[in-house]
Amino acid sequence: MSAAFPDEDACINHFRALRWPDADKTVCPHCGVIGKPYTLKNNTHKCLECLKKFTVRNGTIFEDSKIGLRKWFMAVLLMTSHKKGISSCQLAKDIGVTQKTAWFMLHRIRNAAMTQEFNAPLTGPVELDEAYVGPNPRFQHKNKRNPLVVGRAAANAKKIVFGMVERDGELRVHHVADTRKKMLAPIILANIERGAKVYSDEGAQYYWMRSEYMHRFVAHTLGQYVRGETSTNTIEGVFSHFKRTMLGTYHKASDQHLDRYLQMFAYRWNRRDMGEGERVNDLLRSTKGRKLSYKMLIS
Repeated sequence: MSAAFPDEDACINHFRALRWPDADKTVCPHCGVIGKPYTLKNNTHKCLECLKKFTVRNGTIFEDSKIGLRKWFMAVLLMTSHKKGISSCQLAKDIGVTQKTAWFMLHRIRNAAMTQEFNAPLTGPVELDEAYVGPNPRFQHKNKRNPLVVGRAAANAKKIVFGMVERDGELRVHHVADTRKKMLAPIILANIERGAKVYSDEGAQYYWMRSEYMHRFVAHTLGQYVRGETSTNTIEGVFSHFKRTMLGTYHKASDQHLDRYLQMFAYRWNRRDMGEGERVNDLLRSTKGRKLSYKMLIS
């Protein structure tokens, strides 16, 4: 990283090449005109149309940040390279900022990773399942425990994550309020192509899928986990990885921010075959226009 980007100018030039591969088609973030801005000596730009100055940061998640691009690039590299992500405490030590700043940077990076490019429906075979994330009320401190939540109901006090993974393909994960058909059906229909092979457990919330998909299930309550090619082992492996990520790296996530953690996890999963440099460049290309203020994060 240090060899590739020895100084701030090297980072600026690299980011400019990613934003505007064709220098003659530089876009002014103020008026939107294409091809009119020109480069000044101090690595900034000025638009001949609106006569306003701007930098390569304008219109991106870096726009109002006082942190240099070199530290931002390092944060993006660490976040996209580590399979379980990186905590704000560790990032603060690695790049030399405060924990509060590192936490804000990581959330902006996660926000940029919430890309909409995964619009093509999963074609199958697709495995789907739900998982419960968070502390078990049985082991919580007495002051935090709900005395009415006991036994199986304890699982329902956790955050619910619904996942769909195409075998040897992409992953989609969502934070949901419950696991009823009314909640899951719209998500499934929006993400999985009609007629695809879909595998699940025996949950009653999946029975309706027989009319839309080639649906098969395994009966976990009977100790059945594999039936021919029917299983949910892949999605369960995904959830196992995500739970270890949350437990070992972040320890917990609030309802407000859980979707960002999920989408960053899915981002890394869906780009697992890319090299580290490719993933960094891919995320840098998606930083345009995704602003997230600190006030929005803590509200």
